[in-house]
Amino acid sequence: MKYSGIDLHSDNCVVVVSDEEDRVVFQKRLPNDLQRIVAALLPWIQELVGVVVESTFNWYWLVDGLQAAGFTVHLANTTAIKQYDGLKHSGDEADARYLAHLLRLGVLRTGTILPKDLRALRDLARKRMQLVRSRTAQILAVENIMARERGARLSSNQIKRMSMEDLAAVNLSADVSLAVSTNLTVIGTLNTQIDLLERRLHEALNLRSDYVLLTSVPGIGETLATVICLEVGSITRFAQVGNFASYARCVVSGNYPASCADLPT
Repeated sequence: MKYSGIDLHSDNCVVVVSDEEDRVVFQKRLPNDLQRIVAALLPWIQELVGVVVESTFNWYWLVDGLQAAGFTVHLANTTAIKQYDGLKHSGDEADARYLAHLLRLGVLRTGTILPKDLRALRDLARKRMQLVRSRTAQILAVENIMARERGARLSSNQIKRMSMEDLAAVNLSADVSLAVSTNLTVIGTLNTQIDLLERRLHEALNLRSDYVLLTSVPGIGETLATVICLEVGSITRFAQVGNFASYARCVVSGNYPASCADLPT
């Protein structure tokens, strides 16, 4: 049997194939070209137990392409892997060999490869979160300006509803008004884009049974249910309730309850 590890970077990768005694039978640095990587691995496809790819920022194209080509792919959870402890040599080649080595030993810590369509929706939800953070920064900037200039605090909801006419009525200096109007313009644009993303996410998920169940829980609205659904994926990937409780950081890692009745409230 053969085992493959791929150390993936932004524009190139190191592909390694090793045997049952960790002897390297193939090793090469390749550009991030799917056809060339698949061609390099094809001679071993019948013997390969699997191909391990690092969970880096740019793994989607490689994992999807290898799966489409018929390879069994494992996504290495690099944060859970003790980084190459005890290796005499370090480097991309050693990293790729180590991933194959962990797969051979059966101790590889892996991440979940969500289906492609669900992954795209999850990234859309993360994009929404990014825009919400940006909007919050703009709101805080207006709060700070108003506190400095007027000695009074406006709530975030007041700022979200503030129009240019409302700003003019505050009677700030020209330069301060320009600063605030810039923030308000950005907030308005972000509001439009956030609303657009939320409509798409609700449209995509409102018929899913897990989404419906989540929205029935007091305190979980449409947006939070969307985030939970897309970040968790299929609940079946958790062997028992304690694994999910640990994943959700509801308990100390490794000290999780055995049943739902033991979950903290």
